[in-house]
Amino acid sequence: MTAAISAKVLERFPAGSPRGSWPAEECAARRRAEGEAATVVMDLESDAFLVVVPDED
Repeated sequence: MTAAISAKVLERFPAGSPRGSWPAEECAARRRAEGEAATVVMDLESDAFLVVVPDED
């Protein structure tokens, strides 16, 4: 069973970066400090870390 969760992508960071997920985590932390419910997820198909917030639809 899979669940579809609707989210808005704010930023993308390549997973092959020498710093790994750090840039995405730092970006999400800045967004959370501004009051957004940002989190980091891994998109395996594009090999990227995504900073996302819940979609308000």
